[in-house]
Amino acid sequence: MTDRSPSPSRRSFLAAAASLGVSVSFVGRQAHAADGAKKLVVVVCRGGMDGLSVAPPIGDPGYAALRGAIAVRPEEALRLDDTFALHPSLTTVHALAKQGQARIAPAIATPDRARSHFEAQDVLETGEAKVYGADSGWLNRTLEVMGPGRTEALSVGTTAPLILRGKVQAASWSPGKGVDEAARLPTLLQDLYKGDPLLGPAFARGLETGAMARGAMAAPPPAPPRAPEGGMMRAPPPAMNAPRMDQPGGRPADNRKGREAARKLGSTLAGFMRQADGPQIAALSLDGFDTHVGQVGQIATRLTYLDAVLDGLHEGLGPEWRNTVVVAVTEFGRTARANGTGGTDHGTGSTALLLGGALKRGGIVGDWPTLSETALFENRDVAPTLDMRGLFKGVLIDHLGVDRADVEKKVFVDSAGAKAVTGLV
Repeated sequence: MTDRSPSPSRRSFLAAAASLGVSVSFVGRQAHAADGAKKLVVVVCRGGMDGLSVAPPIGDPGYAALRGAIAVRPEEALRLDDTFALHPSLTTVHALAKQGQARIAPAIATPDRARSHFEAQDVLETGEAKVYGADSGWLNRTLEVMGPGRTEALSVGTTAPLILRGKVQAASWSPGKGVDEAARLPTLLQDLYKGDPLLGPAFARGLETGAMARGAMAAPPPAPPRAPEGGMMRAPPPAMNAPRMDQPGGRPADNRKGREAARKLGSTLAGFMRQADGPQIAALSLDGFDTHVGQVGQIATRLTYLDAVLDGLHEGLGPEWRNTVVVAVTEFGRTARANGTGGTDHGTGSTALLLGGALKRGGIVGDWPTLSETALFENRDVAPTLDMRGLFKGVLIDHLGVDRADVEKKVFVDSAGAKAVTGLV
């Protein structure tokens, strides 16, 4: 009888994962040597991550005027070049960028222009030119053309994301309770209720109220009034009900609990990918980037979390980082101008992050359209200059060695207009 129990190395790792409160399931497949194998991690930042916060173009003359109070201050931004910087929460990404191991694609978008979470995420994950054009994900089709059983993939989350659904079965790992839980629910409900004349506005008002409350609790207390002549004033009591360090509204510098959980998430994923028969490809979803209200605190918290995941992945992979490319993307960007509640609404062009020891040193990926009034898409958004499928194509061809004809005809069907971005690795 064939012994199908995990190998000793995997058995010990599964035990370690269980101690972190995660569940893991693997499907049978042909083992491959992890050392030297090319690895790809796709991080989907769900909710519409604001590219102008991820990589603020502080050198663009239009940036400060468009963004107003939600602009990243130049003295806090982490400089990349004369035009671009990184959000101050992205310290790991910045350190890697200085080593030539991180780059940005600052005006990237899928072919979708509907500004619906459901539709935009479908196009992002299927790799199709239109909504609901396929029922399989482009990463799963990549596994198919590479040969079933030859390359293992891992999905991270409570349910397998569309990007890895298809004919080839992938392994799955569900992080335990408390790891980024419930962050996606408001995003999903907002799309669900947006067409309802009663529930839509009511839900939107509820989100605004909640975000305002978190912002109020996070704000420093006002200075005490000056005492009258010859009199005395009692100092105000310390603020009560301060925001938890791991919830939106908490200051990134105090977000130790959330950062440690995120770093552990990244390092545990790296542990799987280091195994001799571990996955070469992984897809990870991070939620909570739908920042309609009180964006400054919320985006800082979410980017702190993203940065910590990437930190854990980088450190956890060790020498295998040199064989790795990580792509962090989102379904759409956000409006260039702030709205009336200190947030931004659904937009178009966003920013993708590319990281990894396999990357070539270089500047921005794609072209920057600028933020001049005439350059904005529909007078509201960053104009996309790079089709996201082109970025994915280049990584598959140059990094994973997938046949170009298969990429063009089987992975990304009807994508002739999305030219592969090559020369990145």
